[in-house]
Amino acid sequence: MCALVSILAADWGQFRGPNASGVSADVNLPSELRPDRHVVWKTTLPPGYSSASVAGDRVFVTAIEDEKLFTFCLDRESGRILWRREAPRPRKQEMQRANTPVSATPATDGKSVYSFFQDFGLIAYGPDGNELWRLALGPFNNPFGHGSSPVIVGDMLLMNLDQDTGSFLLALDRKSGKALWKTPRDHAQRGYATPVVNGRQVIVAGSYRLSGYDLATGREQWWIAGLPWQIKPTPIVHEGVIYFVTFSGESDPGEQEKVPAFADALVLLDKNKDGRLSKDEIVDTKAKARFDEYLDLDHTGFLEVRDWDRFRDRRLGESALRAYRIDGAKGDITESGFLWKNSKTLPNVPSPLLYQGVLYTLKEGGIFSSFNPKTGEVLKQGRLQGALGTYYSSPVGADGKIFLANEDGKTVVLKAGPQWEILAIGEFDAGIKATPAIAGGRIYLRTHNALYCFDAKATQ
Repeated sequence: MCALVSILAADWGQFRGPNASGVSADVNLPSELRPDRHVVWKTTLPPGYSSASVAGDRVFVTAIEDEKLFTFCLDRESGRILWRREAPRPRKQEMQRANTPVSATPATDGKSVYSFFQDFGLIAYGPDGNELWRLALGPFNNPFGHGSSPVIVGDMLLMNLDQDTGSFLLALDRKSGKALWKTPRDHAQRGYATPVVNGRQVIVAGSYRLSGYDLATGREQWWIAGLPWQIKPTPIVHEGVIYFVTFSGESDPGEQEKVPAFADALVLLDKNKDGRLSKDEIVDTKAKARFDEYLDLDHTGFLEVRDWDRFRDRRLGESALRAYRIDGAKGDITESGFLWKNSKTLPNVPSPLLYQGVLYTLKEGGIFSSFNPKTGEVLKQGRLQGALGTYYSSPVGADGKIFLANEDGKTVVLKAGPQWEILAIGEFDAGIKATPAIAGGRIYLRTHNALYCFDAKATQ
């Protein structure tokens, strides 16, 4: 499998770079990210939250302009826009304001690029912007919008599509766009994590469980249960261990409770004996308040057995930062693979980072933490004074530094280590939700209105 993922190793061809790890071996990177220092080029772009994918001599992003969906290809050296291509938009899905229909980061091998738009599906372009294939998908039942990004594994393209009903993991031949396999994920609801690879398995973190699937067939081979229902951060895999954050409201330790099976609930609550539960028949005040948005997953106006089972799972899920050993895993490893968990100061959106033997998390509001990855022990935890704000972007590490960016347009460069330190804080004229990309000794940072390329050797 090393040969399969090496296509991404030298560049930054997907969300968070090689295997979504957020780690680069590059050195001599800038010690600050500011709009007036070390800028090689700046290219004005339409809005978009996708991170930059960098490979070969190209940089790719997606964007939305005049309600139209675009993939942009830029020259890596100059930032000049080489081409842009519009994708179909047969629908306009309503979603939470924090998201957009162009949040997924495209995947590239430096020649072809693969973009996902929730209001259409997947579309592939060749080196000159020539369309290779398109695959219409959806519409999707995800009121918050999608967050997962496509991933290249050898000649395969993977895309996870979790939603309140009809979730599935899809594998395509990336040259033709033809489906190789499609695995239903009936347990999953709205989910946002990008798939990662370990050996000949693809791993997906989703509602209530994290699963490992066989790359060749798509069959689930092992799983970890007892997770909350909305999983946003992408896991990281290192030397046979997976580290992942799961946070959802009402899933703090001590808030778990057992909910009766659907048949038993009908005996207690189904007043008109129609084999389902209306909103008026629900007595739990929290459940009734969230009936339409969170419980009635298929929007029938009633809770049927699947709706109720997901409600039960939600009341049992526990938020935590976890570590599990997954090499050789088979079946349910919720207990057998467990190494440790920590339930304090958990991120909602930013993915964890394992860099130079230290595990890091970034919580919204600017709380940064370092952990011993072997034990889960907190090494240092503190606020990023001068750059608090809201963080959707995930931390990335290279050259002994960690790079962060927030919704207010603040950037933070840290000295990596158990006792991390702030080296510099920068400020841009637009917010940042995209995760920085690192490739070829340069950093590519997407704001809401531009893409910047930084190089320590640049004098501007």
